[in-house]
Order: sequence, then C-alpha cells, then structure tokens
Amino acid sequence: MENYIVSARKYRPATFKSVVGQKSLTTTLKNAILSNKLAHAYLFSGPRGVGKTTCARIFAKTINCMNLTAAGDACDSCESCLSFNEQRSLNIHELDAASNNSVDDIRTLIDQVRIPPQIGKYKVYIIDEVHMLSTAAFNAFLKTLEEPPKYAIFILATTEKQKVLATILSRCQIYDFTRISIADMVEHLQFVASNENITAEPEALNVIAQKADGGLRDALSIFDQVASYAGGNISYLSVIENLNVLDYEYHFRITDALLKGEIRNCLLLLNEILEKGFDGHHFISGLATHFRDLLVCKDESTLALFEVGASIRERYKEIARKCPEQLLFRAIELANQCDLDYRDSRNKRLLLELTLIQLCQLRENGQTPDNKKKS
Repeated sequence: MENYIVSARKYRPATFKSVVGQKSLTTTLKNAILSNKLAHAYLFSGPRGVGKTTCARIFAKTINCMNLTAAGDACDSCESCLSFNEQRSLNIHELDAASNNSVDDIRTLIDQVRIPPQIGKYKVYIIDEVHMLSTAAFNAFLKTLEEPPKYAIFILATTEKQKVLATILSRCQIYDFTRISIADMVEHLQFVASNENITAEPEALNVIAQKADGGLRDALSIFDQVASYAGGNISYLSVIENLNVLDYEYHFRITDALLKGEIRNCLLLLNEILEKGFDGHHFISGLATHFRDLLVCKDESTLALFEVGASIRERYKEIARKCPEQLLFRAIELANQCDLDYRDSRNKRLLLELTLIQLCQLRENGQTPDNKKKS
C-alpha cells in the first residue's frame, strides 16, 4: 500500500515562486541573494501556517546552491541541493525552541557554529518558535548572533514577535509575514484538487479558506479532511456538513424575515439553528458579518471587500438591493452588541431572541428606530 502524504507536506513550496501569498517578501529575499547582500540574522514573524519555516528552508537551500539559475532559484541538481532534498544536508540545522529552550541547548548550537561548512558557502541555523527561549538562553545567544562567523546565517521564526527581546530584534532583519488572502488560498486549493483528481466547487473551497483564517497549512489540512469525507467530490454541502458550518441559506432566510418584520419566523429559525447543534455565539457573530457583507455589496466600489464565490456573490448583491443602508448600519450595530454581551449573559437564548426581535422592528412601518425618535 502506497504511503499517504498529507497535502500540507506534499505541496510544500520548494521555490520562492511557489510560495503562496508572500510575493513582496520572497522577491526581497531573492533580490538579496542575486545581489549577494545577505544579512547574518533574519527574523521571520507572522501567524501560523503562512510560510515562515518554508521560506527559511528555501532561502537556506538557495544560498548554498552551486549552480544558481539566472532567476535566483536553486538548480536542484548540485550536491548541495540534492543533500537538502534528501534531508541529509549538514549545512542546514533546525532547532525547535519550544522544546529546546535552555542555556545548554543554545551552547550546543554555538559549538556547532564554530565548525565551517564542508560543502557550500554557508551554514544556516533555523530556530523555530524563537520566542520560547528562556531569558538566559537569549542572553547566551546574543554575542554569537551579533558577531557570527562569516559562513553562519541565523533565521529566527516566531508567531509572537513581541515576546522576543529587543536586543535580539535589533540584530536581525525583520520580515513580517501576513495572513494569506482567501483568493490566494482558493487558487492554491484548486491547484491541489486538480493535481489530486478531486472535483471541488468554488463555494466549497471558499468556505475552507474562510475557516482556515489566513493559514494555508490549516486550509490544506481541512481540505484533506473534507476530501476524505466527500470521497473526492467536494461540494458546498459536504463542507458545511463536515465542518459544522452554518449554511448561508439561514442568514438569507433571517434577512428575508427581518425585511418583512416576521418576528415569529425569526424565532423559529433560531430554534432550528440551535437544535442542529450550532453555537449561539457563532450564529450572532456570523449574522453580524452577514450584514456587513450585504453592506459592502451595495456598492461596486466596495464589492472587492467581499471574498466569496461568484454564485453566492450574485445572491448577496440581489438581497443587498432590498436593504436600506440605514437598516444595515443598525443591524450590524445590534448584532455586534449582542456578540459583545453574549459571554456575560445569564440567559443567552433570550438575548439572541431579543436581538432578533429588535432587528425585525427596524422595518416596522418602513421606519428605523432612529426615524421613530425624530417623529
């Protein structure tokens, strides 16, 4: 039986060009390599799963390549590249600071730094989750980080830059990795699905991307999970069922009832949602986002802020035409206030019901509450 490799590992980028969503950073790193202007220490910071360690590995591989291409990519054929690809390179060392955070661990690392590279120009030390180092370990590391041998380059990666000592930060070139956009994630997931002969609806991939919250590794993990559940045919329904995501349709039905002032219908819909096991807090925060999405769909200039599939986008635009802007402003305000009050409320269901009643009253007699006060 063939060994299965998860998508996050199988499709891990091997070149700067294949890194998703970090074009400005990868361009800067590639230009530094081509111009031979390498710093001795780098700090890669950003959320989880956005490519920090991947870029560190690509950078380490590229600067040691013996036959660099004109575009600044590794050749993948020299001994240095082959040893890296086969995970036997002696020039690249990785340390997980989450589990190796003592002074002794750093002293062992410093001892290794003294040994020059046998093949290639540089020895690269990638320290992951560097913020986990103890203060004593940071202090032991300072002198080496400030004045390393010419062949040593340090790449520190962290999800919490604010926890890294200022004396460490001042010795590094800092690269801030951003969350990956939904559009970039959907495009990459479509590429993976195509390679794996998996059919996937754009709306389904969009939900996966939203659930991943800017982390591509999370998106690929969710993709694998849903692909197993759906048997290689990923539909919108299979995604919301497997991930327990509230269907867009409920938000549309709530909006329709709101516009008609149908309080009882809203309460019945809430009951149906809660009986299906959905959390009330997620429902009200999702409803606030739904009203926000309707608002940005009312104008072509703000439509770019709405990141969903084409068919859902048309549905939102259609509903948005029926919703006055003033109503949406108040709806967002009410839903957001309920979201803020939810955690401290003793009777959470009543709070949700009261909010829905207030939302339905926004169109009572064609007036918003603000208009009533003026009359």
